[in-house]
Amino acid sequence: MTDLDRNTTTLVGGGADGGAGVPDPAGTLCALIADVLGLAAVDPGQSFTGLGGDSIQAIQVVSRARPAGLLVTTREVLRSETVAALAAGARAVGHSGAGTGPARPARRFGPFAPTPIMAWLGELGGPVDTYNQSLVLRTPAGFGAEDAVRVVQALLDTHDILRLRVPGGAGAAGAGAAGMDSAGTDSTGTEPAGARPLVPPPGSVDARALIEHVEAGAATDEELPGLVTERIRAARRLLAPAEGIVLRAVRVDRGPARQGRLALVVHHLAVDGVSWRILQDDLRSCWDALATGRAPGPAPVPTPFAHWAGLLRADATSGRRMAEAVRWTDTLRPAPEPLGGVCALDRLDAESAVNRHTRTLPPDVTGPLLTLAPGLVNGTVNDVLLTGLALAVLAWRRPGTGGGDGGSVLVDIEGHGREEITDGVDLSRTVGWFTTMYPVRFDLGLPDLADARAGGPTVGAALRQVKETLRAIPDHGIGYGLLRHGNSRTGPGLAALGIPEIGFNYLGRFPMGDTADWAAAPGHDFALDDADEGLPMAHAVEVNAAAHEGPDGLTLSATWTWAGNAYPADRVRALADEWFAMLRALARHTALPGAAGLTPSDVSLTGLSQADLDAFESQLGDLL
Repeated sequence: MTDLDRNTTTLVGGGADGGAGVPDPAGTLCALIADVLGLAAVDPGQSFTGLGGDSIQAIQVVSRARPAGLLVTTREVLRSETVAALAAGARAVGHSGAGTGPARPARRFGPFAPTPIMAWLGELGGPVDTYNQSLVLRTPAGFGAEDAVRVVQALLDTHDILRLRVPGGAGAAGAGAAGMDSAGTDSTGTEPAGARPLVPPPGSVDARALIEHVEAGAATDEELPGLVTERIRAARRLLAPAEGIVLRAVRVDRGPARQGRLALVVHHLAVDGVSWRILQDDLRSCWDALATGRAPGPAPVPTPFAHWAGLLRADATSGRRMAEAVRWTDTLRPAPEPLGGVCALDRLDAESAVNRHTRTLPPDVTGPLLTLAPGLVNGTVNDVLLTGLALAVLAWRRPGTGGGDGGSVLVDIEGHGREEITDGVDLSRTVGWFTTMYPVRFDLGLPDLADARAGGPTVGAALRQVKETLRAIPDHGIGYGLLRHGNSRTGPGLAALGIPEIGFNYLGRFPMGDTADWAAAPGHDFALDDADEGLPMAHAVEVNAAAHEGPDGLTLSATWTWAGNAYPADRVRALADEWFAMLRALARHTALPGAAGLTPSDVSLTGLSQADLDAFESQLGDLL
């Protein structure tokens, strides 16, 4: 047993009672999954992933199941073959065993060890004190100023990280992280000088001072997004992590008969894409309480952010993480091709709106791409999107630049970071910045790119290879950041290897066009990073993709951003076109007979190759 295991309390486990105490666990989970996925109904015989669910939506299911009396884990939601099987293994909230809460109080307040992503931000430099994400929601008619104060105060008091204070400013949040222990002290046992992120107790931050109230009764629907965006920009400049101000809010009142708006602007140190879904659910529950004369009180948070940060710090020097160092060193080996090797941050221009390009795939392509293609290999949306990207990079490279790694593509991938690295952690209700970034090398050899573009067998073979590459990475890559930013022995060596030139982030699926109270308002981005001019690029080229569920179906939107001194605009646009061409090919591939099949990670037999599986399935098909 590792020190991490000894220091971790049990929150999740058991499973024999099948959700005892909840009259119909299967029906409850079917309703929750249907709501999360935006479906009219879900049958107990269907699977979450088969319905197109991804890991971020699985976290939402876990979060919503708890108030309904059921405890399930993200892993269980993703891996259960049917909803009925998921329900059979669910535990009841309050039942003895895992999932019932820590045996001793988890760390919530005071200084805590900086997380790897905090250290990453400190290295990035630039105007990071205003580095934020924002969310704009429709508010109910009659949502008044005092209502806004009460619901925002409830958020502040429930989610510790929204009270974050970083002496020295956001850029100092990760200072000296590799030398600190899990409590945020340095290797000598004393508190380090300079900046240490810390969380004060509930009630220490006053919501009333953080909210701007705007009267916009005369604004038309067309004028409203511009007005709100202007106020968001002003609110962003008022963020001050050094003073404990990481949240600002703007309430827009359109009169007693019309929906208004509530814009939340939160420093990125305290929020991420999953967090927004948690906060949106909490705002709904707070308003429901107010509307019925009750005090707003969101559900408790099982695992505080500061406790999680301490677990990460302990894990960064564990034997299992140290054993990964060779893997990451090999992954970052130099490769000569454009968008195949690594680069240094100090040569990249700052972000600029001029160097930004957005493309959108229509529903007839996005639908099969995100719902059918993952099912071909029992995979995920990320498997599909990264297969298209790897093939696109190979097709995009100029002739004659192949070198020794001609079929190799290196990508820095962002993950949601809420990994189940140890028993005793439930992050489904924890707000904070959990993002992980880790390099992945896809070695696809020399595929037939013409066949791939046509949606032929080549694209299916690449999908299997990409899936297996990703499955082989321990804990979805969380170890890279721990070793790079949280371990003084391995950090310098990994830092010297540089970073991949291309960064990729899939933000998940978002409902659009919903006119209900507390739905995302039209005309605003969801969970995209924003900052003042001058923020350095983290990669030479970055692509942020998100799926949007509208009245006409699913669409996939991708925003490409690049450093002006790294690549000319026409080259990046050409890569964006090539990626969408490969994604269209993957969507067409779903209609081919025999396109579906197993990969080695789907079976328990060790040493079985993809060629062995393909041969077995072919022989089985001949027999049938």
